[in-house]
This record gives sequence, structure tokens and C-alpha cells, in this order.
Amino acid sequence: MTWSFPLGRLLGSEVRVHVTFFVLLAWIGAATYADQGWPAAVENTLFVLALFACVVAHEFGHALMARRYGIRTPDITLLPIGGLARLERMPEKPGQEIAVALAGPAVNVVIWAVLVTFGARTNLADLAQLESTGPGFLARLAMINLIPAFPMDGGRVLRAVLCLSMDRVKATRAAAAAGQLVAVLLGFAGLSGGNPVLVLIAVFVFIAANAESQDVALRAVTRRMLARDAMITSFEALAPGDTLSTATAAVIRTTQHEFPVLDANGALQGFVTRAQLFAALAGEHSKQLPVASVMETEVPAVPLAAGLETVLNKLHEGAPAVAVCTAPGQMVGYITAENIGELMVIKGR
Repeated sequence: MTWSFPLGRLLGSEVRVHVTFFVLLAWIGAATYADQGWPAAVENTLFVLALFACVVAHEFGHALMARRYGIRTPDITLLPIGGLARLERMPEKPGQEIAVALAGPAVNVVIWAVLVTFGARTNLADLAQLESTGPGFLARLAMINLIPAFPMDGGRVLRAVLCLSMDRVKATRAAAAAGQLVAVLLGFAGLSGGNPVLVLIAVFVFIAANAESQDVALRAVTRRMLARDAMITSFEALAPGDTLSTATAAVIRTTQHEFPVLDANGALQGFVTRAQLFAALAGEHSKQLPVASVMETEVPAVPLAAGLETVLNKLHEGAPAVAVCTAPGQMVGYITAENIGELMVIKGR
């Protein structure tokens, strides 16, 4: 995820934090200081850090349960509105998806039980005072761990239940619509009560529900197709010794956003994207540099008969394109996220 950086690895997954998380910390500290002074500001800042430690534990609940079904979790990112465990794929058996979705909230219940053991009292009437230090540090942390992670986890459970009676694409659309309805209600409540955090959560849930629905529909299309069905075969290539000046001329006369760099035998050496090219041109005397000096060399390659879903997974890992090669290693085409999206529209959802 852009604008995030790694904190380290834990239990096989990289833990990342989004820069806006620190904006949240600063805002909470400043707002509390203005209202209650330094002691309360320090306590509330520490409370947010403890809360996000619980969020990390919640996300690892999802990750470790998914690992039982052979699904890796490359990274977990802390955002101002919670955490995001990026599973390489979601389990498609309804029972497994329910287990993965419920594993996160189960961790929160365990945290709550531990905090109660250490003397934290749970008075649900105090939920309205979570921003205040009045109820006590452990009590506030215990109460917030009892708040259900709906609609994100609840939406996944709903989809898994709907999958018992309909196909996955229709079930996802129905669950996404339910999640967006909840988001609208949350947004209305946030606007009515003057709660900007609630409005932010509503916007995130609404967008995430739509993105999940589109991703599942896209994967349904890609499962039925091969790399040869989606690859771009009409393209202009560059040679490793071509200069950036040559590349800029190619940008002007074509509509390509990425240019494969091929050797004399047609073997792929790398890709140069428009963004890389424009960044390189900012330097003095850069037009005479060879494209080999700025090209992306870590480009995945697949055979003609590779499944299109495999290609999609590689694109999701951040590759600018996926090369399609023959057995001897010659590139005959390439695939980008954009032309998979176009193929999806043409084939229908």
C-alpha cells in the first residue's frame, strides 16, 4: 500500500503502518491536550497505541486462520481507521471463509477476557465516554474490544452464508450492498452527531465494499481465461541501448504506458513505464542515458497457457506488467491491469 512503511516482520507477515496513522495520533493528542491537559493527552495517546496493538492481534487472528487453509498473508497495514490484513486470496469454501472472518473477533474476545482478569471492569454504559480518561485505561481498552468488527468481518460472514445458496459473485454483490447500506447509515449518524471519525469509517466501508465486489467479479472472469486471451500483441519495443530520447519519441507516437525492452533475440530484459521515463528525464543530460539504466527488471513472465488469474495475482503484487513468453523465452505479448479490466467489460460480468 502506498504511503506506508514497514515496522518489521511478525509470524511470517510484514507489519506496515500508514503515515496517516501518525496524523491520527497527533490529532488525538492535540485535541485531548486542549480539552483536558497534558496527563490526559499522554494517556489517550498511549490508549490509541494499545488499541492498535489489539488491532494487529485481530488481523493476525485472520492471518493465522487463513494460514491453516494454505493462504499466506504477505503484510498487515495499520490505518487510521483500523488494520488491513492482505491475504493472497480469500478461501472460497463458505465454512473456511466464516472461520477466517470470525477468527479476528475471537482474538478480541480473548483480549477482553485477559483484561477483565487483570481487573478491568466492563460497563457498556461507559462506551459513550471512550474519549475520556474517566472510565480508566484498562476498562476503556476492554470495552472497545467488545465492539464487533462489523461491517467488514460481518460482511464476509454474510457472503459466506449467501454462498450456500447462490454463486460467489452474486453473494458478494449482495453482501457489498448490505455493507454499503450500513456505511450510509454510519455516515448519516456521523454527520448528525458531528463525528468526523465515524464519517471517515463510513466512507472507507463504502469504498471497500465496492472494491471487494469488483475484485470478485474480475476473478470470476479470469478463472475462465488464459494469458493468451488477454495479452497485448501489437506493441512497440525498445532495445537496451536505446536512449531515453528514443523512448520519449515512442511515448509521443504511441498510446502505450509501458515499453518492453528486448534484446536482439526477442528475449525480455525489462520494462520502462511512462512514470519511470518522466522521472528519469528530470535529470540533466538524461536524454542520452540508455533505457537499460532506468528499466524495471523484476518483471514476471508466464507461458501462453497460464491461467489469467495467475497473471492477476502477479499484477496485484506490484508488477507494471506480466510478460507472456514462448518456451524458448521469447516475449510474444504482455498483460497489464488495464487491459484485464477492458477484457472484463467486453466479456461481461
